[in-house]
Amino acid sequence: MNRRPAKAADKLVFVLSLVPYLLEQGVVDVAEAAEHFGVAEEEIRDAVRLIATSGLPGETSTYLPNDLFDIDWDSFLDDDVIVIVHHVAIDDTPRLSAREAAALIAGLQYLSALPENVGHAGLGSLMAKLTEGASAAPSRLAVAETASDAGLGIIREAVGRGRQIEFDYVNGVGERMRRRADPVHIASLGQDWYVQAYCHLREDFRVFRLDRMSGLALTDEPIGDHTDRPPLPEAIFRGSDSDLRVVVDVAPGALTLLSDYRADRSAEQVDGLTRVTLRVAHYHGLKRLVAGLPGLVTVVAPEEARRAVAEWARAGLERYGLPGASHGSSG
Repeated sequence: MNRRPAKAADKLVFVLSLVPYLLEQGVVDVAEAAEHFGVAEEEIRDAVRLIATSGLPGETSTYLPNDLFDIDWDSFLDDDVIVIVHHVAIDDTPRLSAREAAALIAGLQYLSALPENVGHAGLGSLMAKLTEGASAAPSRLAVAETASDAGLGIIREAVGRGRQIEFDYVNGVGERMRRRADPVHIASLGQDWYVQAYCHLREDFRVFRLDRMSGLALTDEPIGDHTDRPPLPEAIFRGSDSDLRVVVDVAPGALTLLSDYRADRSAEQVDGLTRVTLRVAHYHGLKRLVAGLPGLVTVVAPEEARRAVAEWARAGLERYGLPGASHGSSG
């Protein structure tokens, strides 16, 4: 078979791949290395000779014996076996700490639990490499599946199979109602997931927030033809005349996170914070909004809004038996 001469850049990439392989194997036959990389044996021998002339110059900017790679020449020339007996620069490569590796592995565990990634071999392989490549053994972490994760799996299956779903839904004003819908699109905004679906109760397209859906069930009923569905709006939250207005003090760095909820563009500086007016469909939604920005948002008015958030926070403290749960101002 005729082979095209390799370019210098290709040779460099090949050598950079070959060195870690040889170090990991310790002792390897030329034929074995050639089979592993899918190249001719002579290409392996040429690369090994190139490795033996490579290194990292010392402080004098000249190459001394210990600044170069070295191989067992007797094994290489007599037995066609490659053994690197001295290497340079490899041990200086930065390595992940045990905590960094554990954090990345936890993220990969979450991804591998998503329905579309179940059985994905690449994620498992990457987790194993992170474990082996860390400077110390990473802490063992387990990522628990949440109710939202389970619901998302049902909706993804419904979209993929073209089946209707049924669920209980709490709307913006706190009303709970059983719905049947044709899911057509799933989207995320920040930490929230939204489902665009044709609602059979309203006989129109609606956008449902996943964390307000419960009792999700996949039905055997096929969805209708919705090729003419409207595009998903860029701003999931859209105001209406029935919205409630709430005055809050916001840390300057968090102001952009509330841009979709701003009632207007007016703002006032108060004690280093920015005072703005938000619009919310219900004070129930305000609790969640404040909880998502801990320490960055303070409800100023009206008093009903302050009381709703304060009572919700105290209820959370009571569940943990923390001091301050049974008293405190409405702010």
